[in-house]
Amino acid sequence: ERNLAQRAWVREYFAREVQPLLIPVGLDPSHPFPQVANKSLNFIVRLEGADAFGRVNEVAIVKVPRVLPRFIAVPGKVAPLGRNYVSLSSVIRAHLGDLFPGRKVTEFSQFRVTRHSDLAVDEEDVRNLRTALRQGLQQRHYGQAVRLEVSAGCSQFLLDFLQRQFDLPEAALYRVQGPVNLVRLTQLIDLVNDSALLFPGWAPRWPHQMQPGVPIMEQLRKSDMLLHQPFESFGGVLEFLREAVNDPQVLAIKQTIYRTGADSELMD
Repeated sequence: ERNLAQRAWVREYFAREVQPLLIPVGLDPSHPFPQVANKSLNFIVRLEGADAFGRVNEVAIVKVPRVLPRFIAVPGKVAPLGRNYVSLSSVIRAHLGDLFPGRKVTEFSQFRVTRHSDLAVDEEDVRNLRTALRQGLQQRHYGQAVRLEVSAGCSQFLLDFLQRQFDLPEAALYRVQGPVNLVRLTQLIDLVNDSALLFPGWAPRWPHQMQPGVPIMEQLRKSDMLLHQPFESFGGVLEFLREAVNDPQVLAIKQTIYRTGADSELMD
């Protein structure tokens, strides 16, 4: 429960950092239901009254961009008793009315939709596989909806509305107590920054089966190797690929990449 000083700080933070980036969309024939990205945070709002232009939209959608931090540290000047954090969703909930001046918010719910994310790329039919994969990754953010998560207190009216929009069966609907994406709680680790609350860091070791200075292909001819990531360094795999790239006897390199980092050497 926030005191008056904390509420004032949160309101000022919302007006300065959050509200300019929010995207409220009042639904009507000229403003259809917007595209909602895969696993993004959104709010559905039910309204009463008309806006400044006389428009009466009963339902609105508020899209929350991913660039906004999901947890905000409250400064010590208004939280003198120690660390104090507030979730972005609670900040938005407390100020939804500011997004619709002159109108009354009668009910709302946060929601998240999960979309079908399979990639269908025929490597024989595309000239540039990297470009095709990049385009496919962008498009899968808006694939077929397969799951809908809403707040536990979401009304049946709002739930039915979302269910119709995403064309989902009852079995694909989930009411969630608390935040719809608990993975975001991991951001608190960086915010707290207290080593006493963390497990010791782990430095991956070089794979014990790999002999430094000996070509890996030569070692593989003698016996198979089983690498265990992340406990063993991925450097052994990179070294194997470097050797293959520079080996004139290698005709092709084929591999299945599940996921890479932003600066992965595999994509260079």
